[in-house]
Amino acid sequence: MSRPESFRTWWSSFVRTCSTPAFPSAPITALQAVDLWRRHFEQSGVTEPGHSSRYILAHLLGAKTMGCLDQKKLSHFLTQEETERMWTLCSRRLSRMPVQYVIEEWDFRDVTLKMRPPVFIPRPETEELVELVLTDLLKERDSGPKVCLEVGCGSGAISLSLLKKIPELTAVALDQSRDAVDLTRENALKLSLQDRLQLHHLDVIKDADAVLRVCGRVSAVVSNPPYLYSEEMAALDPEILRFEDPAALDGGADGLSVIRQILTLAPRVLCERGRVYLEVNPRHLGLVQRWAEENPAELSYMETRHDISGRPRFCILQKEESKDQEMDLD
Repeated sequence: MSRPESFRTWWSSFVRTCSTPAFPSAPITALQAVDLWRRHFEQSGVTEPGHSSRYILAHLLGAKTMGCLDQKKLSHFLTQEETERMWTLCSRRLSRMPVQYVIEEWDFRDVTLKMRPPVFIPRPETEELVELVLTDLLKERDSGPKVCLEVGCGSGAISLSLLKKIPELTAVALDQSRDAVDLTRENALKLSLQDRLQLHHLDVIKDADAVLRVCGRVSAVVSNPPYLYSEEMAALDPEILRFEDPAALDGGADGLSVIRQILTLAPRVLCERGRVYLEVNPRHLGLVQRWAEENPAELSYMETRHDISGRPRFCILQKEESKDQEMDLD
Protein backbone atom coordinates (compact mmCIF):
# COMPACT_ATOMS: atom_id res chain seq x y z
CA MET A 1 0.00 0.00 0.00
CA SER A 2 1.51 3.33 -1.02
CA ARG A 3 1.41 6.35 1.21
CA PRO A 4 -1.40 8.85 0.45
CA GLU A 5 -0.34 11.89 -1.54
CA SER A 6 -1.26 14.19 1.36
CA PHE A 7 1.14 12.31 3.60
CA ARG A 8 3.90 12.50 0.96
CA THR A 9 3.44 16.26 0.67
CA TRP A 10 3.45 16.81 4.43
CA TRP A 11 6.39 14.48 4.93
CA SER A 12 8.52 16.19 2.29
CA SER A 13 7.86 19.58 3.84
CA PHE A 14 8.66 18.36 7.35
CA VAL A 15 11.87 16.59 6.39
CA ARG A 16 13.22 19.79 4.89
CA THR A 17 12.93 21.55 8.25
CA CYS A 18 13.31 18.83 10.90
CA SER A 19 15.58 15.87 11.47
CA THR A 20 13.30 12.84 11.69
CA PRO A 21 14.13 9.15 11.60
CA ALA A 22 14.04 7.71 8.10
CA PHE A 23 10.72 6.16 7.28
CA PRO A 24 11.26 2.38 7.58
CA SER A 25 11.76 0.56 4.29
CA ALA A 26 10.52 -2.71 5.83
CA PRO A 27 7.77 -3.48 8.34
CA ILE A 28 8.58 -2.88 12.01
CA THR A 29 6.89 -4.04 15.19
CA ALA A 30 5.16 -1.77 17.68
CA LEU A 31 8.00 -2.26 20.17
CA GLN A 32 10.62 -1.43 17.55
CA ALA A 33 8.77 1.76 16.64
CA VAL A 34 8.55 2.82 20.29
CA ASP A 35 12.25 2.19 20.87
CA LEU A 36 13.29 3.94 17.66
CA TRP A 37 11.35 7.06 18.54
CA ARG A 38 12.41 6.99 22.20
CA ARG A 39 16.04 7.08 21.13
CA HIS A 40 15.39 9.82 18.60
CA PHE A 41 13.51 11.92 21.15
CA GLU A 42 16.44 11.50 23.56
CA GLN A 43 18.94 12.59 20.92
CA SER A 44 16.78 15.60 20.03
CA GLY A 45 16.38 16.78 23.63
CA VAL A 46 12.64 16.06 23.84
CA THR A 47 11.55 15.77 27.47
CA GLU A 48 10.18 12.43 28.73
CA PRO A 49 11.18 10.55 25.57
CA GLY A 50 10.04 7.11 26.68
CA HIS A 51 6.80 8.43 28.14
CA SER A 52 6.08 10.25 24.87
CA SER A 53 6.73 7.34 22.51
CA ARG A 54 4.77 4.89 24.65
CA TYR A 55 1.71 7.12 24.98
CA ILE A 56 1.65 7.81 21.26
CA LEU A 57 1.94 4.12 20.37
CA ALA A 58 -0.78 3.15 22.86
CA HIS A 59 -3.09 5.82 21.43
CA LEU A 60 -2.34 4.60 17.91
CA LEU A 61 -3.41 1.07 18.87
CA GLY A 62 -6.55 2.21 20.70
CA ALA A 63 -5.38 1.97 24.31
CA LYS A 64 -4.69 4.40 27.14
CA THR A 65 -1.26 2.97 27.97
CA MET A 66 1.01 0.27 26.60
CA GLY A 67 0.30 -1.73 29.74
CA CYS A 68 -3.29 -2.08 28.56
CA LEU A 69 -2.21 -3.78 25.33
CA ASP A 70 -1.80 -7.50 24.74
CA GLN A 71 1.94 -8.15 24.71
CA LYS A 72 1.55 -10.24 21.57
CA LYS A 73 0.15 -7.21 19.79
CA LEU A 74 3.27 -5.24 20.63
CA SER A 75 5.37 -7.85 18.82
CA HIS A 76 3.24 -7.74 15.67
CA PHE A 77 4.26 -5.69 12.70
CA LEU A 78 2.54 -2.35 12.31
CA THR A 79 0.53 -1.92 9.14
CA GLN A 80 1.70 0.64 6.60
CA GLU A 81 -1.10 2.95 7.74
CA GLU A 82 -0.19 2.53 11.41
CA THR A 83 3.47 3.20 10.67
CA GLU A 84 2.62 6.36 8.76
CA ARG A 85 0.41 7.52 11.62
CA MET A 86 3.12 6.78 14.18
CA TRP A 87 5.61 8.86 12.20
CA THR A 88 3.15 11.71 11.84
CA LEU A 89 2.27 11.82 15.55
CA CYS A 90 5.85 11.40 16.74
CA SER A 91 7.03 14.11 14.35
CA ARG A 92 4.59 16.48 16.03
CA ARG A 93 6.08 15.54 19.38
CA LEU A 94 9.52 16.13 17.88
CA SER A 95 8.45 19.73 17.22
CA ARG A 96 7.96 19.88 21.03
CA MET A 97 4.18 19.73 20.85
CA PRO A 98 3.00 18.30 24.22
CA VAL A 99 1.90 14.69 23.99
CA GLN A 100 -1.58 15.71 25.21
CA TYR A 101 -2.02 17.82 22.08
CA VAL A 102 -0.43 15.17 19.88
CA ILE A 103 -2.96 12.49 20.85
CA GLU A 104 -5.72 15.14 21.26
CA GLU A 105 -7.02 13.84 24.58
CA TRP A 106 -5.96 13.33 28.19
CA ASP A 107 -7.32 11.66 31.32
CA PHE A 108 -8.00 13.85 34.31
CA ARG A 109 -9.18 11.93 37.34
CA ASP A 110 -12.12 9.90 36.00
CA VAL A 111 -12.88 11.92 32.87
CA THR A 112 -11.24 11.85 29.45
CA LEU A 113 -10.95 15.33 27.98
CA LYS A 114 -10.36 16.51 24.46
CA MET A 115 -7.17 18.54 24.19
CA ARG A 116 -5.92 21.02 21.62
CA PRO A 117 -3.64 24.04 21.59
CA PRO A 118 -3.56 26.68 22.92
CA VAL A 119 -5.88 25.62 25.76
CA PHE A 120 -4.00 25.05 29.01
CA ILE A 121 -3.22 21.40 29.81
CA PRO A 122 -4.33 20.41 33.34
CA ARG A 123 -1.47 19.26 35.57
CA PRO A 124 -1.48 16.47 38.18
CA GLU A 125 -1.51 19.00 41.05
CA THR A 126 -4.90 20.22 39.88
CA GLU A 127 -6.32 16.75 40.41
CA GLU A 128 -5.35 17.22 44.06
CA LEU A 129 -7.16 20.57 44.10
CA VAL A 130 -10.32 18.87 42.84
CA GLU A 131 -10.04 16.29 45.60
CA LEU A 132 -9.98 19.03 48.24
CA VAL A 133 -13.10 20.68 46.84
CA LEU A 134 -14.85 17.38 46.31
CA THR A 135 -14.23 16.22 49.87
CA ASP A 136 -15.75 19.36 51.35
CA LEU A 137 -18.75 19.47 49.02
CA LEU A 138 -19.58 15.81 49.65
CA LYS A 139 -19.55 16.43 53.40
CA GLU A 140 -22.17 19.13 52.92
CA ARG A 141 -24.31 17.50 50.24
CA ASP A 142 -27.24 17.11 52.66
CA SER A 143 -27.45 20.86 53.26
CA GLY A 144 -29.00 21.58 49.86
CA PRO A 145 -27.99 22.18 46.24
CA LYS A 146 -24.49 23.50 45.64
CA VAL A 147 -23.13 25.83 42.99
CA CYS A 148 -19.44 26.07 42.15
CA LEU A 149 -17.71 28.90 40.30
CA GLU A 150 -14.54 28.04 38.39
CA VAL A 151 -12.33 30.94 37.32
CA GLY A 152 -10.20 30.00 34.32
CA CYS A 153 -11.80 26.77 33.15
CA GLY A 154 -9.32 25.84 30.41
CA SER A 155 -10.44 22.45 29.12
CA GLY A 156 -13.12 22.19 31.84
CA ALA A 157 -11.15 19.70 33.92
CA ILE A 158 -12.09 21.03 37.36
CA SER A 159 -15.77 21.77 36.80
CA LEU A 160 -16.47 18.61 34.82
CA SER A 161 -14.73 16.38 37.37
CA LEU A 162 -16.82 17.89 40.16
CA LEU A 163 -20.05 17.65 38.18
CA LYS A 164 -19.41 14.00 37.35
CA LYS A 165 -18.93 13.11 41.02
CA ILE A 166 -21.78 15.18 42.47
CA PRO A 167 -25.03 14.82 40.48
CA GLU A 168 -26.81 17.59 42.40
CA LEU A 169 -24.03 20.13 41.80
CA THR A 170 -24.22 22.88 39.20
CA ALA A 171 -21.26 24.93 38.01
CA VAL A 172 -20.51 28.29 36.48
CA ALA A 173 -17.23 28.36 34.56
CA LEU A 174 -15.53 31.27 32.87
CA ASP A 175 -12.35 31.92 30.95
CA GLN A 176 -10.79 34.87 29.16
CA SER A 177 -9.99 32.57 26.21
CA ARG A 178 -12.65 31.81 23.63
CA ASP A 179 -10.69 28.66 22.69
CA ALA A 180 -10.93 27.47 26.29
CA VAL A 181 -14.65 28.14 26.56
CA ASP A 182 -15.29 26.31 23.29
CA LEU A 183 -13.23 23.31 24.34
CA THR A 184 -14.92 23.14 27.75
CA ARG A 185 -18.27 23.15 25.97
CA GLU A 186 -17.17 20.26 23.74
CA ASN A 187 -15.96 18.28 26.73
CA ALA A 188 -19.17 18.95 28.64
CA LEU A 189 -21.21 17.68 25.69
CA LYS A 190 -18.97 14.63 25.34
CA LEU A 191 -19.55 13.80 29.02
CA SER A 192 -23.28 14.71 28.93
CA LEU A 193 -22.76 17.32 31.66
CA GLN A 194 -23.75 20.41 29.66
CA ASP A 195 -27.14 20.81 31.38
CA ARG A 196 -25.50 21.57 34.74
CA LEU A 197 -22.78 23.86 33.44
CA GLN A 198 -23.03 27.57 32.62
CA LEU A 199 -20.15 28.77 30.46
CA HIS A 200 -19.07 32.37 29.97
CA HIS A 201 -16.35 33.97 27.88
CA LEU A 202 -15.31 36.55 30.47
CA ASP A 203 -12.07 38.00 31.80
CA VAL A 204 -12.27 38.08 35.60
CA ILE A 205 -10.21 41.29 35.65
CA LYS A 206 -11.61 43.23 32.67
CA ASP A 207 -15.20 41.99 33.02
CA ALA A 208 -15.61 42.02 36.80
CA ASP A 209 -19.11 43.52 36.78
CA ALA A 210 -20.30 40.95 34.24
CA VAL A 211 -18.85 38.16 36.35
CA LEU A 212 -20.86 39.35 39.35
CA ARG A 213 -24.03 39.48 37.24
CA VAL A 214 -23.78 35.96 35.85
CA CYS A 215 -22.70 34.20 39.04
CA GLY A 216 -25.42 34.80 41.57
CA ARG A 217 -24.57 33.12 44.86
CA VAL A 218 -22.17 30.17 44.84
CA SER A 219 -21.07 27.63 47.43
CA ALA A 220 -17.44 27.51 46.33
CA VAL A 221 -14.98 29.40 44.16
CA VAL A 222 -12.21 27.24 42.74
CA SER A 223 -9.34 28.19 40.50
CA ASN A 224 -5.96 27.17 39.21
CA PRO A 225 -5.19 30.75 38.12
CA PRO A 226 -2.12 31.99 36.23
CA TYR A 227 0.48 32.50 38.93
CA LEU A 228 3.88 32.63 37.26
CA TYR A 229 5.83 35.86 37.50
CA SER A 230 6.04 37.55 34.09
CA GLU A 231 9.83 37.45 34.20
CA GLU A 232 9.69 33.64 34.47
CA MET A 233 7.80 33.13 31.23
CA ALA A 234 10.80 33.24 28.89
CA ALA A 235 12.47 30.37 30.74
CA LEU A 236 9.60 27.91 30.22
CA ASP A 237 10.08 24.74 28.19
CA PRO A 238 9.40 24.92 24.42
CA GLU A 239 6.36 22.68 24.93
CA ILE A 240 4.74 25.48 26.92
CA LEU A 241 6.10 28.53 25.12
CA ARG A 242 5.21 27.33 21.63
CA PHE A 243 1.83 25.77 22.25
CA GLU A 244 0.04 26.82 25.46
CA ASP A 245 -1.81 30.10 26.01
CA PRO A 246 0.55 32.44 27.92
CA ALA A 247 -2.45 34.17 29.51
CA ALA A 248 -3.20 30.93 31.36
CA LEU A 249 0.24 31.04 32.99
CA ASP A 250 1.38 34.67 33.33
CA GLY A 251 0.21 36.14 36.63
CA GLY A 252 1.77 39.55 36.04
CA ALA A 253 4.82 41.18 37.58
CA ASP A 254 4.15 39.66 41.02
CA GLY A 255 2.23 36.60 39.83
CA LEU A 256 -0.86 37.82 41.70
CA SER A 257 -2.94 39.68 39.15
CA VAL A 258 -5.71 37.08 38.83
CA ILE A 259 -5.40 35.81 42.41
CA ARG A 260 -5.86 39.38 43.63
CA GLN A 261 -9.05 39.74 41.62
CA ILE A 262 -10.47 36.41 42.77
CA LEU A 263 -9.99 37.41 46.39
CA THR A 264 -11.61 40.75 45.65
CA LEU A 265 -14.70 39.25 44.03
CA ALA A 266 -15.14 36.08 46.09
CA PRO A 267 -16.85 37.67 49.13
CA ARG A 268 -19.41 39.22 46.78
CA VAL A 269 -20.48 35.93 45.20
CA LEU A 270 -20.02 33.38 47.99
CA CYS A 271 -22.81 32.17 50.22
CA GLU A 272 -22.30 32.34 53.98
CA ARG A 273 -19.53 29.90 54.95
CA GLY A 274 -18.69 29.43 51.27
CA ARG A 275 -15.07 28.70 50.48
CA VAL A 276 -12.34 29.70 48.03
CA TYR A 277 -9.95 27.00 46.85
CA LEU A 278 -6.81 28.18 45.05
CA GLU A 279 -3.82 26.44 43.53
CA VAL A 280 -0.95 28.91 43.87
CA ASN A 281 2.78 29.39 43.65
CA PRO A 282 4.24 28.38 47.04
CA ARG A 283 5.83 31.84 47.21
CA HIS A 284 2.35 33.40 47.30
CA LEU A 285 1.02 31.64 50.37
CA GLY A 286 2.33 34.24 52.80
CA LEU A 287 0.80 37.07 50.77
CA VAL A 288 -2.60 35.38 50.65
CA GLN A 289 -2.47 34.71 54.39
CA ARG A 290 -1.54 38.33 55.07
CA TRP A 291 -4.41 39.54 52.96
CA ALA A 292 -6.82 37.40 54.99
CA GLU A 293 -5.40 38.74 58.24
CA GLU A 294 -5.93 42.30 57.03
CA ASN A 295 -9.51 41.56 55.91
CA PRO A 296 -10.86 39.19 58.60
CA ALA A 297 -14.48 40.24 58.07
CA GLU A 298 -14.33 39.18 54.42
CA LEU A 299 -12.47 35.88 54.10
CA SER A 300 -10.80 33.87 56.82
CA TYR A 301 -7.72 31.88 55.93
CA MET A 302 -8.61 28.31 56.85
CA GLU A 303 -5.60 26.21 55.90
CA THR A 304 -2.74 25.43 53.56
CA ARG A 305 -2.51 22.04 51.91
CA HIS A 306 0.60 20.49 50.37
CA ASP A 307 0.80 18.77 47.00
CA ILE A 308 2.06 15.23 46.47
CA SER A 309 5.63 16.55 46.27
CA GLY A 310 5.32 18.13 49.71
CA ARG A 311 5.17 21.73 48.49
CA PRO A 312 2.64 24.14 50.00
CA ARG A 313 0.34 24.53 47.02
CA PHE A 314 -3.31 25.01 47.96
CA CYS A 315 -5.04 27.81 49.89
CA ILE A 316 -8.48 27.43 51.43
CA LEU A 317 -10.33 30.53 52.61
CA GLN A 318 -13.86 30.90 53.94
CA LYS A 319 -16.41 33.71 53.92
CA GLU A 320 -17.51 34.65 57.42
CA GLU A 321 -20.02 37.40 56.67
CA SER A 322 -21.46 39.21 53.69
CA LYS A 323 -19.67 42.33 52.51
CA ASP A 324 -19.95 44.14 49.24
CA GLN A 325 -17.04 46.51 49.50
CA GLU A 326 -14.11 45.92 47.17
CA MET A 327 -10.62 45.14 48.51
CA ASP A 328 -7.04 45.31 47.32
CA LEU A 329 -4.26 42.78 47.77
CA ASP A 330 -1.09 44.62 48.70
